[in-house]
Amino acid sequence: MAGATYDGNLLAGPLAEVFAAEVTVAHARCAGCGRDSVVAELAVYGPDPGLVARCPGCSDVLLRLVRTPDATWLDLRGTAALRLPT
Repeated sequence: MAGATYDGNLLAGPLAEVFAAEVTVAHARCAGCGRDSVVAELAVYGPDPGLVARCPGCSDVLLRLVRTPDATWLDLRGTAALRLPT
């Protein structure tokens, strides 16, 4: 049925494929300046209290990664798009 609505469980398979990929070769587009950079080229600060990755062009924050004893927090709000090779 076109336009049907499903719950988030439909994303399980596709997201498992994405998060199993080698992310350092992915291209991240900065939401601030629009620069497209390979994740391995980002300027990363940390490790405590977490990792912060900044755009090599404008220094805006693209990614935050924090691990706690019971969870991993991933904030990608500074990343306009993340393109993973298939």
